[in-house]
Amino acid sequence: MEFSAKQIATFIQGEVVGNEEATVHTFAKIEEGVPGAISFLSNPKYTPYIYETEASIVLVNKDFVPEQPVKATLIKVDNAYESLAKLLTLYEQSKPKHTGISPLAFVAETAQLGKDVYIAPFAYVGDHAVVGDNTAIHSHATIGSGVKVGNGCIIYPNATIYHDCRIGNSCILHAGSVIGADGFGFAPTPDGYEKIPQIGIVVLEDNVEIGANTCVDRATMGATIVHSGVKLDNLVQVAHNDEIGSHTVMAAQVGIAGSTKIGEWCMFGGQVGIAGHIHIGNKVNLGAQSGVPGSIKEGQQLIGTPPMEMKPYFKSQAVFRKLPDMYMELNALRKELNELKQQLNK
Repeated sequence: MEFSAKQIATFIQGEVVGNEEATVHTFAKIEEGVPGAISFLSNPKYTPYIYETEASIVLVNKDFVPEQPVKATLIKVDNAYESLAKLLTLYEQSKPKHTGISPLAFVAETAQLGKDVYIAPFAYVGDHAVVGDNTAIHSHATIGSGVKVGNGCIIYPNATIYHDCRIGNSCILHAGSVIGADGFGFAPTPDGYEKIPQIGIVVLEDNVEIGANTCVDRATMGATIVHSGVKLDNLVQVAHNDEIGSHTVMAAQVGIAGSTKIGEWCMFGGQVGIAGHIHIGNKVNLGAQSGVPGSIKEGQQLIGTPPMEMKPYFKSQAVFRKLPDMYMELNALRKELNELKQQLNK
């Protein structure tokens, strides 16, 4: 399908600068723009590309002022990146969707399926499971017994939802993700470690997205809860009885130990490690590879192990690189001081 600059501007409430009748049928990065493609500019580092891109239309922020002629038609908006996201969402929604149940899928007789559900070949839906309207379950995905999946969800291949867990509306579980595996609970005994049964569940609220090979463990008792709007990247570990506040985002390889509560609107960089039985307040930002041994009050931006404020951390890192030279200088000064003491004592 083709769309004109005028149609696009109307949809995203933008202002056309150039040819309103310019049309596009695909998307491209600004540095790889081709005729018939729409691109965007939001990062100033990519500004030089706007003067040479072959893209037909480019989304730019309203404050963008070109310093030389631009071939492309521009659409000025409040936020180019957000406007692109809206267009990509519209594009994705326009794609034809699969419906129907493959004869090669297994669906238990006691399972309940909503309207326009898609169940791909070799998917499994267990006893007394409930699958909501317009939900898609792809090949080799497993929906365990007693699981409830809401409306409009996408369960990608090889994702597994263990028994009795609850998935809200409009959730996305990417390939290989595991919801409801046993929490890591073992009691030490003279003969080794005895497994503690994990009898709780996992609850994912609405609009949660779980990345590929990410695990959210079931609670020992009660529920591990991931609140609405949370986005977890690939290879994230959420342990038993954790609670993740709404709209919190975590990059790849974040690990959270058990019984920890994370606030709303937090942002964790890659490989952040969080100790168990602590509380992280709302709107806390943690830089990549931070190690958090204790609770953090809301609104802080921290990095390091243990975490500290950004500016002192980077100053400390600058000093850390100089430590070998400082150590040699300290030894030289110590030697000089000892020689002076010996001379004075004489």
